[in-house]
Amino acid sequence: MARTTHRWAVGDQGLTHLCRVLTDWVWDPLTMRLLCAVSAVLLVWRRAAWWTALWLVTSCALGTLLQQGLKAAVGRPRPVWPDPVDSAQYAAFPSGHAMTATVVCGLLLRLLHQCGAGRGPRRTVLVVAGISVTGAGLTRVWLGVHWPSDVLGGWLLGAAVVAVASALPNGWPPRAR
Repeated sequence: MARTTHRWAVGDQGLTHLCRVLTDWVWDPLTMRLLCAVSAVLLVWRRAAWWTALWLVTSCALGTLLQQGLKAAVGRPRPVWPDPVDSAQYAAFPSGHAMTATVVCGLLLRLLHQCGAGRGPRRTVLVVAGISVTGAGLTRVWLGVHWPSDVLGGWLLGAAVVAVASALPNGWPPRAR
């Protein structure tokens, strides 16, 4: 699968360039963490949700620590191609892009549901989050910097972080909408 995808990436420079832009700017872990930070600031600005902002930032930070710890512990090498279309540093497993997108989007979806956002906005954000999480992982395989199992691992571990964080009380006032 990775070989075939890499062959396509080498052959389609336009799509490969688009994938690089998306992975480096839109779905980059730093961009996702900034989205989390901006959301936390907005929660604090509402004055009723500082505890929820702390829960959001802490959950995201713990997900990052888990991801970095696993990368160091597993030490899986990245794919090596004779004609690379992109490069990346550090170990491959789990994919930081896939895991961070899953954690941030999952936590933000949880907050939207919890704060009682309307059906339309929730569906819109769900679609954008689904595209982001899927796209973050697929672009990494397309660019040849991750194995498909690295991305799958990132998605599953990210979902586990969201599940654990969602099971914890996050202090959102039940009547604050």
